[in-house]
Amino acid sequence: MKKTFLTGTAILALVLSLAGCSKKASKTITLKLGTCGTLVEEIFQPAKETLKKEGINLEIVQFSDFVTPNRALNSGDIDLNAMQHRVFFANDCATNGYKLSAIGNTYLIPMHFYSNKVKAVSEIKDGDTVAIPNDVTNGGRALKILESAGLIKIRNGAAFSPTIKDIEKYNVKIVIKELAANLVAQALNDVTAAVINGNYAVDFGIKPETAILQDTTLIIPEYWCLIAVKTDNLKDPEKVKIYDKLVKAFHTEETLKIYEKHNGSLVAVGWDEDLLKEYR
Repeated sequence: MKKTFLTGTAILALVLSLAGCSKKASKTITLKLGTCGTLVEEIFQPAKETLKKEGINLEIVQFSDFVTPNRALNSGDIDLNAMQHRVFFANDCATNGYKLSAIGNTYLIPMHFYSNKVKAVSEIKDGDTVAIPNDVTNGGRALKILESAGLIKIRNGAAFSPTIKDIEKYNVKIVIKELAANLVAQALNDVTAAVINGNYAVDFGIKPETAILQDTTLIIPEYWCLIAVKTDNLKDPEKVKIYDKLVKAFHTEETLKIYEKHNGSLVAVGWDEDLLKEYR
């Protein structure tokens, strides 16, 4: 009878133990973070490992373009995204009525001017084709770079993100070819030169030091990249705590080591800004 009782007690203890483990395991939270390009996935790896220790599973969801991640975030298909700079974010939210908010700054990605056909901007001649991103904000940034290269003159009074219609003068009669940002790097061999987003340049093995002109827009804060969430979720204190953990896990020396590894493809910016302060 005594042995039977002890065995039953042991079994009960085991069941309770397993139930406790199951309950503990159920507390693991999965956050789906949308992004574009393998570079961003790489730089979030240290944060992913840190968050895992705190019961947060950071799942990276890759998108092939810059348009879909905000749509997916707004609809709730993902929990956060990190793939855009401030001006693109503001324009996309205003255009589509998205209710999204930034919770942390990440980096600035240079958009350098590359060519596999000429070694200097001065070699670009009339009739040559130059590729740029076709979205308003990255396209406008690219046009500013072409202006700094001396190829075009943008009219005074143009909006922050100018379009081809804002070109007042072609100093060199180039043909500007607008392509989806993720396709510009692929087209480099088919055009004379191209202004390429840094994350896609990395994906295609294009080195910043090979650019025929370095990005001239690096000092503009509107091009700082960010982490975004649904604005309504910031009303939930528990979600804010999780977001805070994610931002802090990203703003570390381990992340900076990855920045340094890519030799100028990423620049840390705005890490001293606490964008979640008002929600705590």
